[in-house]
Amino acid sequence: MTLDRRHVLGLLGASATALAAPAAIAQTRPIRVGALRFTSHAPTFLALERGYFADQDLEVEPVYFQAAQPMAVAIASGDVDYAMTAVSGGLINLAAKGAVKVFAGGLTEEPGLPGQQILASPQAHARGVRAPADLAGGRFGMTTAGSSFHYMGSRIAEAEGIEMTFVPLQKVGAVIGALKSGQIDGWSIVPHIAAGLTGSGGATEIGRVADYLPGYQVTTIFGSTANLADRALTESYLAAMRQGIADYDAAMVERAQGEEGERVMAAMLAPYVYPDRDAADAAGAVIAGTMRINANAALNLASMRDQLEWFQSEGLIDASIGLGDLVDESYAEMVG
Repeated sequence: MTLDRRHVLGLLGASATALAAPAAIAQTRPIRVGALRFTSHAPTFLALERGYFADQDLEVEPVYFQAAQPMAVAIASGDVDYAMTAVSGGLINLAAKGAVKVFAGGLTEEPGLPGQQILASPQAHARGVRAPADLAGGRFGMTTAGSSFHYMGSRIAEAEGIEMTFVPLQKVGAVIGALKSGQIDGWSIVPHIAAGLTGSGGATEIGRVADYLPGYQVTTIFGSTANLADRALTESYLAAMRQGIADYDAAMVERAQGEEGERVMAAMLAPYVYPDRDAADAAGAVIAGTMRINANAALNLASMRDQLEWFQSEGLIDASIGLGDLVDESYAEMVG
């Protein structure tokens, strides 16, 4: 067989493509990202759904949790690389040991948006609980001691000058069951879960967390200190998350595309938040759960300081731990 110049160049081109393909594959970084099946984790879900992680050459495996503290442990152990969740005593203690760091912000309480609701059980409501002050002497649900639920409930009790008993139930699902059955009297939770409870008669709204904690940095973005030392990797992850945040806020908070854009976004997120429900049916609950996620993943340092001080006042973390032990300020804008 005689090969002319055109055939030779064609074969060389094919060989070059074959050699280049493994190099492109090798550049893709596999990472595991922790999440809760909450609307507040929308940036992660959107970055997966819209290919923003893939655009950053990241191959992401989502790992789902039912509470914040186990997520922090998974980050520290290397089982998960990055996560987005609330600050907990466990996370702060792991940060103090040099295992993890918060480096960006997520969900925040903003005036004018529904925000997290304070709920009363049907039994407590029947006894006359109509406002947070009426929870005096009652039982308040939380996943674990040192969780965001513990922090919120304590700040509410402090503002009202009341005392409550905090009941650890480990998982969000268990807290929901305890509230509906009257085993606890009150709880505070993000609006998409609260809407389902109040809509079904499983609870009654008696207040808003934003009235007690305006500007509360509800969730943060954090990772292992080993991963944060890999600046290129962490910047790539954060870039994808920022795109997800921008998409979510535009469609759900600013409603830039109107009701149709809101509906499309909710339908996209529904399978991640409610995997066992029909997407069309669940979309309404996703819309009800709308809250602001900080633009560009900015972090509210004033809220972080307040949370750190509360954990210390409760003896849940050592008094010597400072904000610098918890937060890496080099990745995102710091406000407050």
